[in-house]
Amino acid sequence: MNKTNNEELTFIENTMPHTDEDQPALMSEKNVLEALNFHRSFPQYEVTPLHKLTNYAQYLGLKEIYVKDESYRFGLNAFKVLGGSFAMAKYISQKTGIPVSELPYKVLSSKRFKDKIGQTTFYTATDGNHGRGVAWAANKLGQKAVIRMPRGSSPTRLNNIRKEHAIATIQDLNYDECVRFADDEAKKDPNGVMIQDTAWRGYTDIPSWIMQGYGTLSIEADRQMIVDGCDCPTHIFIQAGVGSLAGSVAGYFSEKYKDNKPVICVVEAGAANCIYRSAKRGDGKMVRVRGKLDTIMAGLSCGEPCSLGWYILKNKADGFAGAPDWMSAMGTRIYGVPLDGDPQIISGESGSVTMGFLYSIMMYKRYEWIKKALKLNKKSRVLLVSTEGNTDPVRFREVVWTGLYGIRHRGEEEIK
Repeated sequence: MNKTNNEELTFIENTMPHTDEDQPALMSEKNVLEALNFHRSFPQYEVTPLHKLTNYAQYLGLKEIYVKDESYRFGLNAFKVLGGSFAMAKYISQKTGIPVSELPYKVLSSKRFKDKIGQTTFYTATDGNHGRGVAWAANKLGQKAVIRMPRGSSPTRLNNIRKEHAIATIQDLNYDECVRFADDEAKKDPNGVMIQDTAWRGYTDIPSWIMQGYGTLSIEADRQMIVDGCDCPTHIFIQAGVGSLAGSVAGYFSEKYKDNKPVICVVEAGAANCIYRSAKRGDGKMVRVRGKLDTIMAGLSCGEPCSLGWYILKNKADGFAGAPDWMSAMGTRIYGVPLDGDPQIISGESGSVTMGFLYSIMMYKRYEWIKKALKLNKKSRVLLVSTEGNTDPVRFREVVWTGLYGIRHRGEEEIK
């Protein structure tokens, strides 16, 4: 079993040789705009907030800190629906030969169109957020969904999925085993389609569409920063489970700002640090982390990297970190109790880890070398993504009310 609460922060700079497998064009502005326009067709669509933490940035010794708050996305409390919904539309587009630009929500959700294309059952594995997004989208489009969840999944997240009329169960499997289980079921179903945000040999189209769907949050944040006077962030800290979101964000900003690429750091749960270990290997090949992958960061508890995301990250990310659970819990508390004048952000354990990481490397002497390696200073403009809100109320209360994974006795010595 991997240790979590007592695990130390790990970090490595990217020293891997660049390869011809670089795929940022997957996240070109043209491709991302296609996804954005699709999402705009939903009546529930609204641009999620980009919070500016002015006083906190000054406190840490930075110029600006922006936080893209995905707890407002489609009323589902997490960003994941962006990927699953767009992948469904692209699958239907491929099946019918109709361009996705001609398949807005109004068309896809109509009874006439459903009767024309027939019934599809979308399968997936999830810790909660992705499955809820797939179930919600399938429900809105009049299709079916079957959702499999790994051991230890939150009953609240299970119930939220079932509220979308999906078949959902918790299996006695870890996340990666659950993916294979759901994929086997989809293959046996004549009308089954696997909608998963990780790629493997022979399964790349749908994960690529999911990554493009995630691009909606990147292009929104990009435009929001420009309106605020920030032409481009100098730094992006993005969390990773399988790495599809991280690859999506890194791909978009690397492609958009080729001549002025932000410093990009990927932050994982230390107990499920497959991206970090792949980077540490040094030759560009992926590494799998096996076992129970015990961490409070359920959305990041993944042991096998997404190959498409990894192809981008190994070429475009500047650093890779594995964060202990206490760092995520601290991030949740920092978001929830902001400095006077800064907005409060409700961020779950997977959403808050980059905040805890940023605080730690800016404030603790033992991590000052990471701050220097990432070239953080008073001119830095940092972008974070809070990928989820309070999606597991019981765990959230344990973190915020009773101090689960606190650091009171760790003896950390602050610089300031």
